[in-house]
Amino acid sequence: MANLAHAISEFQNGELSQDEFIAQLDSTLTKDSVGSARLLEILGEAHTHMPLPPEVYAEVQRRIERMSSTNLTLGGGETRVQTTLQYPASSARVPAGSAVSGGQVGAPSAAQPTTGSEPVKGVGDTLNNRFVLEECLGVGGMGTVYKALDLRKLEASDRKPYVAIKVLNVQFRGNPQSLIALQREAKKAQVLAHRNIVTVYDFDRDGAVVYLTMEYLSGKPLSHLLRNKNFKGMPYGEALPIVKGMANALAYAHEHGFVHCDFKPGNVLLTEKGDVKVIDFGIARVFQRPEEESDATVFDPGTLGALTPAYASPEMLEHLEPDPRDDVYALGCIVYELLTGHHPFNRLSATQARSADLKPQRPEGLATRPWRALRATLAFDRQARTPTVTRFVDEFTAQPRVTKQRMLIAGGAALAGLGVAGLGFLWYRGQGASTGAVQAPSAPLIGAAPATQQALSDRVPAPTPASQAALASGVASTLAEAPAPLPPTLASVATLLAQMPCSALAASVHGHTVKVHGFVPQSNGIATLKERLNALPGVSALNVDVTPLAADKCDVIQFFAPYWTRNWQAGHPAALQVKATDGQLVEGDPLVVSVTTPGYDSYVNIDYYQLDGSVVHMVPSPREPDNQAPPNYAATVGSAGDWVIAKPFGTELVVLLITPAPLFNALRPESEARADYLRALNTRLAQIAGKYGADHIVADVAQINSQPRKH
Repeated sequence: MANLAHAISEFQNGELSQDEFIAQLDSTLTKDSVGSARLLEILGEAHTHMPLPPEVYAEVQRRIERMSSTNLTLGGGETRVQTTLQYPASSARVPAGSAVSGGQVGAPSAAQPTTGSEPVKGVGDTLNNRFVLEECLGVGGMGTVYKALDLRKLEASDRKPYVAIKVLNVQFRGNPQSLIALQREAKKAQVLAHRNIVTVYDFDRDGAVVYLTMEYLSGKPLSHLLRNKNFKGMPYGEALPIVKGMANALAYAHEHGFVHCDFKPGNVLLTEKGDVKVIDFGIARVFQRPEEESDATVFDPGTLGALTPAYASPEMLEHLEPDPRDDVYALGCIVYELLTGHHPFNRLSATQARSADLKPQRPEGLATRPWRALRATLAFDRQARTPTVTRFVDEFTAQPRVTKQRMLIAGGAALAGLGVAGLGFLWYRGQGASTGAVQAPSAPLIGAAPATQQALSDRVPAPTPASQAALASGVASTLAEAPAPLPPTLASVATLLAQMPCSALAASVHGHTVKVHGFVPQSNGIATLKERLNALPGVSALNVDVTPLAADKCDVIQFFAPYWTRNWQAGHPAALQVKATDGQLVEGDPLVVSVTTPGYDSYVNIDYYQLDGSVVHMVPSPREPDNQAPPNYAATVGSAGDWVIAKPFGTELVVLLITPAPLFNALRPESEARADYLRALNTRLAQIAGKYGADHIVADVAQINSQPRKH
């Protein structure tokens, strides 16, 4: 389960930027359980398949070799392997194990940047004999952020010995102004003391390495949520606390004279306590601060080019002076992503979107007033954009206006309550209609002067029999009208879904709207599901995203349904994804899957259910015997071509099963009958659930489609 291969693949596919990939290298390498020799082979194989940039290849190789050297220094048992792998050119396809000697094609030229001479700090290194870098947390425009153990706090028995450290990226060290940039960041961030802004402690350097220390907060960047392939947006009410947290931070910074200038999801931290924290004011430039104009002319952090095009306003991309409305544009893009799951302009830069005359589409279910407020933040013209973050929040969260029509409706409801009493009064007055006289009520109108009583009495017309009947009918209708049904509960929806045959389903309820995801029978499954859900009291809208399955897969999906549903209702911590072009696999293609595991130690089991009724055990197996995984582990299986698509062709299933203990004491045959395996699995899972609890047994299912290769 080569974690390095997965990281390289993400970088090659554009899922990770170069900075993000380099920043994650150390933690990635330490999680791999294979030796440096194998890591170098993985690097060579990946480079052969798709050449890496020369500087990236060299940096990965250097860190692998450094890790091997560190193991020897610390008394590790691994033997260091001297390798002749050098610096392949990006256009060369070098097979694993090939040697490229210095001075040949692929050796670094004067124009190619090398990292070997630069001091690079990563996981395991110590800054100033005090801060031990333990984990990479993320990458900002100018630096890499690590979780670090403060040895001084540890010595003092501090209950919170961890800090976050931002180390200036290598590529900025050649800039003579970079040290000033980081010093300014520390100074500004110390001024910005707010509950929604990460607290910055100090600024320092260790030789050529410059860094600042910040409070350490356990959580994840907002980008992790937005980039999740299963994230389709969240309801307005759920997004509101995040929106307010971001806006509060920006508004406070603007009040103190600073624009963030690189506001993006990666700079918003969602803590485990549910707080929203904005980080990285590193390129914030002074605006409307005459006393600091001299500083701005000496150094402008914006010249480092650390901005993110998808969230930068047109004015930032055109290098105009910073303005709070630049942050308003970025905030609007992020809020739109929170509500819909995608960028308002498909991640195009603002200038590209403006040239293409793109217009953001109204998010489904968003009311008119918040949509009008959100749309105004996305204006390409600064003058037309919402002027302040505070105004945006006020308009985005404003309650609907009480219109005249609504007042009349409300008044009508109140009058309906008086109709019952009034009916008796009108009926009484109607007794004199046959004589043509209008009789006064036997009791005076309470609170009215005698003259007023007489005036009102004179104006009351005698009701006709038809009007009396109509009024009586209206009152009866009002009395008989049933109250609006309450929204459905998740429990009632879950009970209904559990009764669906041959299916695995998970649901969420948002008011009167029910969203359902999963698998249903191919024969009339979708129609039956919708019919049953629509019949549930309180359901007014459905969002159904299900995959039909053929009858031959019914036994598999029903067996794993409880574990699959538990996984998805918990937020899908265990994920399985099949690497396939357009969802299709062709004869001879390798079967490659990527997996992620939940936040606890677990065992990974991956099985391939074939059309012929057999099961191929991918993990564990003789090819992948090690299936133990640490918390939140990510890996790719099958990239070496261990499993290849062959007959029979059609629709098949791959199942990921996560357990807190090994399934079996020994490896099972690489392939066996499906019925036999499910029986053995049923017995073993019952034992594991009895000992460890059923909550730690979860599953994910992926359907694949294979077809013969066309000759």
